[in-house]
Amino acid sequence: MRRLSTKSQFVALLYGQLSGASSLREIVTGLESHAARLYHLGAHSVRRSTLSDANARRPVAVFAELLAVLMRQAHRGLRRKLAETTYLIDATSVRLNGHSADWARFSTGVCGAKVHVIYDVDADRPIGACPRAGLRPDPWAAVSAAKVNDITVAQQMPIEPGATYVFDLGYYDYAWWAKLDAAQCRIVTRFKRNTPLAVIEELPVPEGGNILSDRIGFLPVRQGSGRRNPMQDAVREVQVTSEAVKILRILSNDLDAAAEEIAELYKRRWAIELFFRWVKQVLRITGFLGTSENAVKIQIAVALIAFLLLRLAQAGQKAIASPLRFARLVRANLMHRKPLDRLLDPEPRPIYNPAQLALQWHLS
Repeated sequence: MRRLSTKSQFVALLYGQLSGASSLREIVTGLESHAARLYHLGAHSVRRSTLSDANARRPVAVFAELLAVLMRQAHRGLRRKLAETTYLIDATSVRLNGHSADWARFSTGVCGAKVHVIYDVDADRPIGACPRAGLRPDPWAAVSAAKVNDITVAQQMPIEPGATYVFDLGYYDYAWWAKLDAAQCRIVTRFKRNTPLAVIEELPVPEGGNILSDRIGFLPVRQGSGRRNPMQDAVREVQVTSEAVKILRILSNDLDAAAEEIAELYKRRWAIELFFRWVKQVLRITGFLGTSENAVKIQIAVALIAFLLLRLAQAGQKAIASPLRFARLVRANLMHRKPLDRLLDPEPRPIYNPAQLALQWHLS
């Protein structure tokens, strides 16, 4: 590992993400074929065993800090009002093999991890800590064993006062809601099926729409264990019908916004599902190059770095609007010296010099 610099390790892993390499050997072979271009990048070819050792032993903090700085840079220039800031919180599971059982065992014969993300729905990218709060960038794209509850990880996340947070039932925790509420954050989530609401006011709803009811009330005073519920302020219940002809009970601490706005905010959760799907389809986040916790976390950090680099690169050109198409074109032209706004252009014809003899080759 001493002979492999952090930069060369990062370049190799980033190459693996952007090229779609499925193994360490494929990364090493691909880099060897582009040795001259690696020189101009300030990186070097790597050995498979050395890269494997570096992934297992080099601290993941190096890559996590780089991810955090890039997250902050990606948000630089966004000047949206705080009231318009909407963050989605969710996690996605990834399957691991039995060699990761020492840290990621879920059940007998099953191992897995979770990737937890705060997603800025308007900027279409994950975020670090409070990009407008002047804080040290916190790489909040956490990785945990699959058996760790989503809310356990969310309780460690940075909170941006005044922002809107949208999440699902995996984050059903009154104490955490009270913490968000105390920070003047707007909460949009779902009621559990068996959670009662002590209604104090029925609000009118428009006729002919998908809003069935709009009510204000209080959550149970006591929790199941008999402890006092820390979420004592009044909340809102908006019942809507979904496309699957299913009735959803949406909960919010916003008592003033229109019911349609609350329902639309919850519907925006779909954006983070699309983000996870895109990352799993385009980047290497379902097949892993190592089995240790350190190696898995490094690979996920580099995958998210690759995602942000692709988003930033795409924003610098206007020729290719589709993120998926842009990523595929980058992959096809990865080691070519070609402007990003010319990825669709054909290769220029070689310049013909009439002073040179043109040899005609005929194969018999």
